[in-house]
Amino acid sequence: MALSPELEAQILRYHHVEKWRIGTIARQLRVHHGSVERVLRQAGVPRIGASRPSRLDPWLPFIRQTLEKFPSLTASRLYAMVRERGYRGGPDHFRHLIALHRPRPAAEAYLRLVTLPGEQAQVDWGHFGHLQIGRARRPLMAFVMVLSWSRRIYLRFFLDARMENFLRGHVGAFEAWGGLPRVLLYDNLKSAVLERVGDAIRFHPTLLAFSGHYRYEPRPVAVARGNEKGRVERAIRYVRDNFFAARTYTDLADLNRQAEAWCLGQADDRLCPQDRAQTVRQAFAQEQPRLLTLPDNPWPQEERVEAEVGKTPYIRFDLNDYSVPHTLVRKTVTVLADPERVRVLDGQAVVASHPRSYDRGQQIEDPAHIADLVERKAQAHAQRGMSWLVQAVPASRALLEQAAERGENLGAITAALGRQVARYGAAEVETAVQAALARGVPHPNAVRLALETQREARDQPPPVATCLPAHVVARDTTVHPHRLDTYDQLSQTPGGQDEA
Repeated sequence: MALSPELEAQILRYHHVEKWRIGTIARQLRVHHGSVERVLRQAGVPRIGASRPSRLDPWLPFIRQTLEKFPSLTASRLYAMVRERGYRGGPDHFRHLIALHRPRPAAEAYLRLVTLPGEQAQVDWGHFGHLQIGRARRPLMAFVMVLSWSRRIYLRFFLDARMENFLRGHVGAFEAWGGLPRVLLYDNLKSAVLERVGDAIRFHPTLLAFSGHYRYEPRPVAVARGNEKGRVERAIRYVRDNFFAARTYTDLADLNRQAEAWCLGQADDRLCPQDRAQTVRQAFAQEQPRLLTLPDNPWPQEERVEAEVGKTPYIRFDLNDYSVPHTLVRKTVTVLADPERVRVLDGQAVVASHPRSYDRGQQIEDPAHIADLVERKAQAHAQRGMSWLVQAVPASRALLEQAAERGENLGAITAALGRQVARYGAAEVETAVQAALARGVPHPNAVRLALETQREARDQPPPVATCLPAHVVARDTTVHPHRLDTYDQLSQTPGGQDEA
């Protein structure tokens, strides 16, 4: 247990002034004798008296050599090794002795890293919980970039830490600062380093292309060297404690607006750690002319993926479905997405554009896409009816062509002629259609009038249309009774005699 400074002072006074022994001090102050020994040893007091011989002494050279070669070897494994070599002591006492002889790594001292203005910036992600958007629970990630000399902070929040948002954060920082440093220092992020074996590093190819476009050097920090990126880690802690704590916001856009105002206000007004005689705002004014100039063409910030259109006119992107024209079903299209909109391209042509949704399982539709599909389905239904009518009544093709030239509703004409075929028969309707065409009136009423004239000429009444339900029509079906003499066979015995 940790002793208070007052108790440690009493231990030293009783030992040096009163000449008390370790056991006496431990009993009177009611502390463990090991704690008293530790306090005296830390104060430079040499070990009193000769240590008693231990059963482990013959194996100490072997143990020290083994620990020098394998410093992290466990005490249980060492115990098994010395047991095989003849040691017969208990495991608990052995573990206590090993703790005294195990080599301790020397404390490492770090140099304070000093950078030149415009030379370096440090980049990292910070996790700030989650946002619930409809049915989707998305992580709230903070992209933080800080200039190592002036300590100017750029902060922007995203709903994931994917490469597209990683590069959007870079572009936003470069544009906010009006330039960029010569070196960007990264932690071993997956967005920056794909693989690392010793000093061999394989950067993410997209990040390499991005750094080549802006002409800066991406540089990862060494493994287990937190001091090399301490500026961005302290910046994230500063964001967490001084900006995000107890912060209220309506949505992600509102949070980013507040973050921008905070970076240009409170964060810029703090004292610069590099030179506490000036603020971060004043230091950045000196550093900004030293930054690299931005290229004329900024890096494209849209996410680009390929998507398959299934049987329905929708593509799936980021947990949601977006509508496309029905002519693209069973095709592959290109999706370009930024934080606000989702665009769908067929080749080079933009065929759909939707506001981006961060919910889950939503259908984002363009009413024109659905209306076109509904109209196409209606036209297809009318085409099937026309095809049947032309096969049953060949003269109806000419009637429909002339009606189309006059701007008539072909669907209504097709349905009316279909009802007349069901009522009068195809042969009579064929004759009536020819009569209507001869009169130059391509209309169902002319066909109906011709049908009635034909019936009157044959002195036949018009047919009566029946629209009775199927179960009512079935009641008028003729039922043939079963012969009853077949039941007499059931009353006869196998021998042909009737039962008494």
